[in-house]
Amino acid sequence: MQSYMFRNLLLATAASAVATVTLMAAAKADDMKIEFITKFPAEFFATLENGGKAMAAKHPEIKLVFGQAKSGTDAEGEIAIIESMITQGVKGIVITPIDPSVAPALDDAVKAGIRVVLMDNDLPDWKNKTAVVATDNFVGGKLAGTWLKSKLPKSAKVGLIAGVPDVPALDARLKGMIEGFGDQGTTVGGNIATKCQPDLGVTAAENILAATPDVAAFFAACGAPALGAAQAIDNAKILKGKILVVGFDGLGDEFKAIEGGSEAATVVQYPAKIGELGVETLFKALSGEKVAAFVDTGTGLATKENLAKFKQQCGARWNVAAGPNSAITPIHEQMLWSAMSLVALNGSGRFYSGTGFVELI
Repeated sequence: MQSYMFRNLLLATAASAVATVTLMAAAKADDMKIEFITKFPAEFFATLENGGKAMAAKHPEIKLVFGQAKSGTDAEGEIAIIESMITQGVKGIVITPIDPSVAPALDDAVKAGIRVVLMDNDLPDWKNKTAVVATDNFVGGKLAGTWLKSKLPKSAKVGLIAGVPDVPALDARLKGMIEGFGDQGTTVGGNIATKCQPDLGVTAAENILAATPDVAAFFAACGAPALGAAQAIDNAKILKGKILVVGFDGLGDEFKAIEGGSEAATVVQYPAKIGELGVETLFKALSGEKVAAFVDTGTGLATKENLAKFKQQCGARWNVAAGPNSAITPIHEQMLWSAMSLVALNGSGRFYSGTGFVELI
């Protein structure tokens, strides 16, 4: 009888322990619910997301929730996602902020006890961030300017193609390029916004070519407009390589353009590393560890001479074409947006909420 009672006591104790451990694990997982927000659908941000997923896979207690705005100017979409995540009780947010207008929503998140790590670009005047995990964009731009200085004759003219003006990270790339280029020549353009889109890159380059026919090079603050500049040069029947094109991002299509000779170089970022370190930095902060205010994820300059090294370092990029010759036309894109507003995309768990994408994993 005593043996029977003792056995039942052991079983009850074991069951209670299992229940307690299960509840603790559930609470811990809930404590690590993290929102991962990116700007818009693009190869760069897909790779960045994959880096975040890789880091989360190393920490089972992390539950990532993904959100994405529609474009490089869709600040309202990001704000709506932030507000939604506050009500859902996430413990942390890692975000590639579109512009300073999202700061008040992030302030609300911080007031609710949510830690925020910025990825890819900083909001310099916003003081409530836990950390910034990003490329040093000024250094990357300077790298491009120094390279162009070594390739172009004195008094050469370089056409500058912006991404989204007044976004600090993108502006820093142009400023860095100008400093690196120094007194080698002059720059033209610069304030032509492209929203980091290839078709607007074509338009910007065409406008610069019309105003400055003797332009010797283009520097674009994003990779996709650099591909657009290469297309504009081809449209104008200018010999490939006569005008040097330098981009910033290290997109898969840029690597292809460098191999084909239509782009001369690109400043390579490491988006997978940004996503990985973004999640890791937030995880450490939520775990009570002290983290650096700025985590530099590095840059490099890919040219035809060293392209093989960068392709190996970067691995397989997301294989959806982003260039002006992409099979995804504006009509296809519009159809895609409409479809995604109704159904999940390829069963990935990502859906369009009307203001942005939300994905649960």
